[in-house]
Amino acid sequence: MTTMPDRAGTVAEAEAEAEAEADANVPGTATVGVLLAHAAALVREQKLDAADELLVRILQATPGDPDALHYQGLLRHAQGRGDESIALIGRSLSLKPAQSGAWNNLGNLLVEIGRIDDAMRAYENSVSFASGGDEGADALSNIASLERKKGHWHAAERVSRRAIELRPDFSEAWYNLSIALMEQGRIHESVIANSRAVLLQPRNLSARSQVIRALELLGEREQAIGMYREWLAEAPGHPVVSHLLAACEGHAPARASDGYVETVFDSYAGSFDASLEKLHYRAPELVARAVQEMHGSPAANLAVVDAGCGTGLCAPLLRPWAAHLAGCDLSVGMLQRAEQRGGYDVLHKAELTHYLDTQPARFDLVASADTLCYFGDLHEVLAAAARALRPEGGVVFTVEAMAGGQDDFTLEGSGRYRHAAAHVQACLAAAGFGAIRIEPIVPRREAGQDVQGWLASARLCAH
Repeated sequence: MTTMPDRAGTVAEAEAEAEAEADANVPGTATVGVLLAHAAALVREQKLDAADELLVRILQATPGDPDALHYQGLLRHAQGRGDESIALIGRSLSLKPAQSGAWNNLGNLLVEIGRIDDAMRAYENSVSFASGGDEGADALSNIASLERKKGHWHAAERVSRRAIELRPDFSEAWYNLSIALMEQGRIHESVIANSRAVLLQPRNLSARSQVIRALELLGEREQAIGMYREWLAEAPGHPVVSHLLAACEGHAPARASDGYVETVFDSYAGSFDASLEKLHYRAPELVARAVQEMHGSPAANLAVVDAGCGTGLCAPLLRPWAAHLAGCDLSVGMLQRAEQRGGYDVLHKAELTHYLDTQPARFDLVASADTLCYFGDLHEVLAAAARALRPEGGVVFTVEAMAGGQDDFTLEGSGRYRHAAAHVQACLAAAGFGAIRIEPIVPRREAGQDVQGWLASARLCAH
């Protein structure tokens, strides 16, 4: 998260300081530093127009002031003008490289747009220019976060410990350490680190869910359920907590709620692609292979929808078959990344079943990589897919495989569903599909283990 330098607590405090300097006959009524403190306070209090006006005045009086450019860059980010934000902070750093906080803020902005390698270099510069105390702790924790998302667990552990040495009460660093330990199989140590993160920041969603997940893995299911219930009492109706409690209790709603999907994936969007690299993620290429088996060589003659498009990883793989390629997702953050990646003719924010129901006989192909694992019962969504297809249109998708048992599907502690092949087959047939093919796949790895899945393809039966 980008942060304004803490130069003043509130607008009132900054104004009081400016007035004091004016009374002391300081040249120019108030120093640039005091005015910047005033601007920072305005941004923190969400008075963005006033902050913008003040920063413009400062830069008119002192063109090229590095601190003012840094502040203006952060303001542009708060205004949703990301490209300008990065350019302004970059200009500030070119004029005054020794700004640890500005390098860290630049790294955060670069992560948001998926420039992970550039972000890593920015964080490293932040550490290099740290002037002492705990100034480098934020950047170290951010480096650890990127390392763990790349699957570099030993590096993530090492850097997290450095951040904790600088700032022992740093919740985020304790959380990063807990993940690194968990992925190395050091579950007891992970629980201790994660408990520390939760104690320091009880509302840290990621840390709190991770410590409960660790208890599940240790077989402490009743304790995990108790912690979820306690958490839900503090945050009634929270979509993520409600969903994970259902999984822990062995209940399985028909699908993950809209609130769950939006909350999880909006927060995940900036680092999604980097996270998948460490998982050896293959779902998009497996879907593309099935499309080729169904339609042969690409001829750019199909109307295709990428159902649950995420950040757009399937776009370059589906595009050769598509005269028109649409993407649909529930997460605004994911759609923003998909738009940046390009390849789609149109993108829609919508719940998948509802979207397909609004597109009768619109497509020749519905493709979906790693999305239907957030649905339990597949009857409704596959029936909607059938209605969205033209005669003899096809569907291709992946789900995670359920190992044995009598159930059609089960909700895992990860928040994702696993499906029996028989359920996939039955839902496709009920929706009017024939030529059904379901094959075992390994769409990715997690915690050093292959994740088992199904790759399904089918065509609408001719009438």
